[in-house]
Amino acid sequence: MLHHIVFIKFKPETSDEQIAVLEQQFDALPDQIIEIQLYEFGRDVVRSERSYDFALVSGFANLDAMKRYQVHPAHQKVVAYIKEISADIRAVDFETQYKAPENLVEPDPFTGFKMP
Repeated sequence: MLHHIVFIKFKPETSDEQIAVLEQQFDALPDQIIEIQLYEFGRDVVRSERSYDFALVSGFANLDAMKRYQVHPAHQKVVAYIKEISADIRAVDFETQYKAPENLVEPDPFTGFKMP
């Protein structure tokens, strides 16, 4: 899977309402762009000096799928809006080979007291 991580630093004058609009736009993209396999985003909760204000974590089958996502008109509309309200945008893209196990271990059905 190819992971696409984006960090956004908003302009000081960016309002909560504008950020809410961005969240709505992000929320709508997986229903419009079939290439998206993973899509999570949110506002920073730590708010440290080194933190960015917002992050997006998305996943795609491969680089070609991400390239189709990037040029999709719905994504381009969101990118234009991000540029309007952002002071800085950073991204990193990386591949992983992780595959979930086919069979998960069954949990122990006994929930009572057990001797150590």
